[in-house]
Amino acid sequence: MIRPPRGQGEYPDREIDCQEAMEPGFQAIVDCMLEAGWTRGEIMRSLRRLVAADNMTQKENAKVEAQIAIARAMMSVDRPR
Repeated sequence: MIRPPRGQGEYPDREIDCQEAMEPGFQAIVDCMLEAGWTRGEIMRSLRRLVAADNMTQKENAKVEAQIAIARAMMSVDRPR
């Protein structure tokens, strides 16, 4: 089980708490990858690429959501009452 944050919202060391909560799962993934025959370098490079891809996906999703909101607003303005 993953440990939840100590409190709601921002608090000092929240990111450190997140890292500590993530550590066991992260180590398990790395260990499984090593056992499967991947090198530590390959694993770390792939993780960096996954993080970068996720960041790009989040940015693109935000753009699409903004475009949808703008389109909806424009449609509501154009509708006769």
